[in-house]
Amino acid sequence: MKKKQKSLFTYFLDLIIRLFKLDLPLISLLALLTACSGTQGLEGRFSPNPELQKNSETAQVTNNKLPENFPNEIPQYPQSTLQEIDEEITPKEGLTRWNSPDSSDKIKAFYQQELSSKEWDIIQPFSTESSPQPLIAQKDDLKIRISLVNSASTTEFTLEYKKIAQNQAEENSLDKPSPNLTQTNTFSDLDQVSQALRPYIQDLEKLNILTAKIPENNQFKPNEIITRREYARWLVNAQNKFYQNSPEKQIRLGLKNSQPAFSDVPTNDPDFAIIQGLAETGLIPSRLTGDSQASLFRPDAPLTRSNLIIWKVPLDTGKSLPQASIDGVKETWGFQDTAKIDPQGLRALYADFQNGEQGNVRRVFGYTTLFQPKKPVTRAQAAVALWYFGYQGEGLSAKNVLEQN
Repeated sequence: MKKKQKSLFTYFLDLIIRLFKLDLPLISLLALLTACSGTQGLEGRFSPNPELQKNSETAQVTNNKLPENFPNEIPQYPQSTLQEIDEEITPKEGLTRWNSPDSSDKIKAFYQQELSSKEWDIIQPFSTESSPQPLIAQKDDLKIRISLVNSASTTEFTLEYKKIAQNQAEENSLDKPSPNLTQTNTFSDLDQVSQALRPYIQDLEKLNILTAKIPENNQFKPNEIITRREYARWLVNAQNKFYQNSPEKQIRLGLKNSQPAFSDVPTNDPDFAIIQGLAETGLIPSRLTGDSQASLFRPDAPLTRSNLIIWKVPLDTGKSLPQASIDGVKETWGFQDTAKIDPQGLRALYADFQNGEQGNVRRVFGYTTLFQPKKPVTRAQAAVALWYFGYQGEGLSAKNVLEQN
């Protein structure tokens, strides 16, 4: 039918052009146009299709290929692109990461209005202050949390959801820590740690950041040397748990389809996601940071004092390490062995000194005139370094996190 209509229209158009050439009166042309109106007017033929206009707003989201088991009752921001889907996503729980060219204020307004209009109970609205606060909402047995992160030209946000039993809403909700976040057990051998360091380890243990060396009798073995693998695991666990409500400060784990940053940490390594994530953030030297000599991670080698400081300090400052010289570190810390410290270690130490009493060296090693950069770190010392994240008074301690929970 459409083909016939198109042919008929073409026929009349050709006829009108010929009549113009013959200088026929205007009334004749109008009569011909009126005859065309029986099929469809010219205006109707070139007007936009209302159905296409309606669907154009959701086309971008539809093309993002959300899994079929994603709950369809969760609103999706139209002008957004799906960046990442949690591998463990199910109809009951999951996490997705999105990116949008729109401002965070526009996205906030959309979700506030959309959720309210669809009778979601907004438990916690977005923060209007400079410090980010995620939106938490619930409808029936489905709870969601949306966290926004501004970047230079785009807005990134995560959307996490979880289905909960009605009689367990308070215990298992996304706005509260999971039941196993804290524990009452204590390591059985903390009497081997000095009294000054013991409270740090106990706080971190309650947050499930540390692991026992001998699980059978819950022995922490505080004075044994920690491996690079173990410290990497604790470091990522601590950072992400301290900032569980601030996705922009969390360390993203490496994906299984990523090209390994280190030849001795393949994708089937149990700690690949953690070590790869640290490499991709640039926290540890690798081929990704342009260090051609860092092709090996040596996961089971002892963690050195230099490693501890280099990996941890950027997470405290929230930025790359400053430039530093041997003389500069010697003047600040007064270490007698400053000349033995590598350039990256000098930069980390210089920044750590600016952190005052919350500096890692002061908290972990106390007063010392020797840094001993290549000396292995004990499990207790590594734990104490992770008790606080922040810079110059702006930060969080494990005690703060426990109080918040």
